[in-house]
Amino acid sequence: MKAIGYHQNLPISDPESLLDLVCPEPLPGAHDLLVEVRAVSVNPVDVKIRASQAPEPGQTRILGWDATGVVRSVGPEVSLFKPGDRVWYAGALGRPGSNAELHCVDERIVGHMPASLDFASAAALPLTSITAWELLFDRLRIPEGDAATGSSLLVIGAAGGVGSILVQLARQLTGLTVIGTASRPETQQWVRELGAHHVIDHSQPLSNELQRIGIDNVDYIASLNQTDHHFEQMVAAIKPQGQIALIDDPTELDVRRLKMKSVSLHWEFMFTRSMFSTADQIRQHELLERVAQLIDAGILRTTLNQVFGSINASNLRRAHALLESQRAHGKIVLEGF
Repeated sequence: MKAIGYHQNLPISDPESLLDLVCPEPLPGAHDLLVEVRAVSVNPVDVKIRASQAPEPGQTRILGWDATGVVRSVGPEVSLFKPGDRVWYAGALGRPGSNAELHCVDERIVGHMPASLDFASAAALPLTSITAWELLFDRLRIPEGDAATGSSLLVIGAAGGVGSILVQLARQLTGLTVIGTASRPETQQWVRELGAHHVIDHSQPLSNELQRIGIDNVDYIASLNQTDHHFEQMVAAIKPQGQIALIDDPTELDVRRLKMKSVSLHWEFMFTRSMFSTADQIRQHELLERVAQLIDAGILRTTLNQVFGSINASNLRRAHALLESQRAHGKIVLEGF
């Protein structure tokens, strides 16, 4: 089968940083689906792992954690899917990735694809939807419905992949006042279109920007990138007894700064459930099913922004380069081999 992978950590400008490969077809395990991959999207985790984690000598690593496709066959203990089903998922960090014609994935972290979307539009969503859903409802424990009315959520990096779906979930499913940050006119417009009540500029001091829109402090902060850069402003902007959730990897963070306000700090890592085979990992199947229903009902929309062509090494190198530039908004998708 065709696949795209790498042998060593190289700058994305190097033609060998990602390579077109021919690999053996994988064999599904007991709980696995064997999926014919139709479309994939590219996430910051792809970029981080390509740049920092080298395969064993003589081995190849295949990246990719967002995929849509069609089930070709199922393992003997599979009960949720059958051959021919259209599926979407974000995969598991410790297994070969989805940048391949055929891919094995545990059914408990897979959902049925939204009927109203094509493969490319759906591929933009699984990893970011799981991350945003878990951050909002499992980590910050914000209730669905109107119970949070009067409270506010600041989303730092709202135009990115996770931010683009988090803004929608918070606006459509909770009573929160949603404030998104974006620094360029086109990304600010994108965040407004996704439903944010307010959009502020994170290239300016966040406290000043919040005061500009008449808000002194916020109840919740979702920091999706550059947390170490914004942390001082986050400490100033959060209300006493507020909550902060992070998904990025700040190199230094003095959490003692949160003590005086009794602020709680949460980490969200969507691979935790699959990495540790937690008893509740089927929650990811359930939430992908729910997100599909919300999309088919017209409540949520795809966050697809650009399709970079077919799934090959050259197009994936372009996608990685754009993510590294920090100028992407929405999601980048590749479709077909």
